[in-house]
Amino acid sequence: MKIPLAWLQLKRETTRLAVALAGIAFADILMFMQIGFQDSLYFSNVRLHTSLQGDIVLINRQSSALLLMKSFSQRRLYKALDVPAVASVQYLYTDYASWKNPVTGGYRNILVIGINPEFNPFNLPGTQENLDKIKQPNVVLFDRSSRKEYGPIATDFEQGKAVVAEVRRRRIKVGGLFTLGASFGADGNIITSDITFLRIFNTRQRGLIDIGLIKLKPGADATVVAQILKKYLPPDIKVLTKQEYIDFERDFWASSTAIGFIFTLGTIMGFIVGTVIVYQILYTEVADHLAEYATLKAIGYTQNYLLFVILQEALILAFLGYIPGLAFSVFLYQTARTATLLPVFMSLGRIIMVLILTIVMCFISGAIAVRKLRAADPADIF
Repeated sequence: MKIPLAWLQLKRETTRLAVALAGIAFADILMFMQIGFQDSLYFSNVRLHTSLQGDIVLINRQSSALLLMKSFSQRRLYKALDVPAVASVQYLYTDYASWKNPVTGGYRNILVIGINPEFNPFNLPGTQENLDKIKQPNVVLFDRSSRKEYGPIATDFEQGKAVVAEVRRRRIKVGGLFTLGASFGADGNIITSDITFLRIFNTRQRGLIDIGLIKLKPGADATVVAQILKKYLPPDIKVLTKQEYIDFERDFWASSTAIGFIFTLGTIMGFIVGTVIVYQILYTEVADHLAEYATLKAIGYTQNYLLFVILQEALILAFLGYIPGLAFSVFLYQTARTATLLPVFMSLGRIIMVLILTIVMCFISGAIAVRKLRAADPADIF
């Protein structure tokens, strides 16, 4: 079998090859981590929105994200019942409060969600079977996927121990567990009844809710009904389909915070770093073998053939450097997921995307480095 000239050129200098592969792997790891954290940011911050069991969401027009909610009158939500396609409505209170770790005594903010315990607005494990628990005063459901800084709440509860803590200096009891997960906006979550919520936040006024959830009758088109509600309800209410509400939250983190920009910039920097490293390697390889390339030209090989050899080298470097970069990124994802409890997972789409970026990165480097071949003049050799 004929061995490609490109591979023979690369493996001749094993140290240089190893440096090139390490550089490409580093660039891939940087891109994988930045894109992974960015996707984790978006996914974790819309998990609550995705879990809502409804078709249309009402929020105050001044609200910009779950982190920055503004209340509105519950009467606006009930007014939506006038529309024939609306089957039922539910409301949610949301706010952040300080949670006192029952073991260490340390304080940490936690997202508190107040609901009508007669109805379950969430499609989350543990909520439906525990609704009766929060009908009791000062009882909450604790998110078992919250960060460890809140204390061994889930472990103690599953062992049958009575778990008591303080939220905003009010003594509460954990009556059950559910699963949602930490996000960039909240390290932990609890669900309680609307009555207990208003006891915890005693300055909040009953009837001023944060999220209105509308369920439509079977066959109703959420987009059409949303347009009707936009015209029917006062202008201080923002009417969104469930998907629009998810996109609304995602867009906030992508465009209104520095976090999304930083992760995007990190990905671009990884691409640039990899391009520079591969360019240096290929340029040095061409410069060191300029006489050999001139000889090939002298015996009849065209400039396009030599260009093809360099691009072959770039493609080989791309694949060989990508494999260890992918393997190490999977390990780092697992480490980050364990440390932060954020949903940092490898996906097929991301694997393909970074592979394409790696190939493009190496091809750009090869295309720049090949300009050195123009200096390979057979007349200088002979």
